[in-house]
Amino acid sequence: MHDHAPDHDLPAASATHPLIARLEQEFDYPRLCSAEDMADFLARPGVHCLFVPGDPRRNLETADAAVILPELRLTFQNTFDCAVVDDAIEAALREETRALKTPGFLFYRDGAFLGAIEKVRDWSDYLARVTHILSLSPA
Repeated sequence: MHDHAPDHDLPAASATHPLIARLEQEFDYPRLCSAEDMADFLARPGVHCLFVPGDPRRNLETADAAVILPELRLTFQNTFDCAVVDDAIEAALREETRALKTPGFLFYRDGAFLGAIEKVRDWSDYLARVTHILSLSPA
C-alpha cells in the first residue's frame, strides 16, 4: 500500500514534470507564482528568459524545451538568467505578451518584453532567434 498517490492522479497544477523540477532544483531557476514574483525577477539588471512550459501532460514539447533552455543559456555564455512561470500566472502572461503557444521562452531586458520563441525549434533557429532578440533594445 502506498502512502501517496502517483503523479498521474494529481491535478495538473500540483504535478511538476521531472525535467521542469530539474530546472528549479539543479539550475536554481526560480518559479514565478505571482505578478509580484515576476516583477521582482524582471527588475533585476540584465536580460531574463521566462520559461512558459504549458501543460507537460498535453504538450510533449514541454519536456524538450526544459532540456533545451539550459543548453541555450550555456551557449550564450549565461547572457541571460532564467525562471519558470507557474500555472497560476501563465495564462495572463501569455495573453499580455501575445505569445500564446507553449512551450515558450519569453525574453526581457530592463523589465521590457523583447520577444518570444514559441514551440520547439531546430537548434539553428534558436541560435538565430536568440541572437536577434538579444540585439534588441527595450521599447
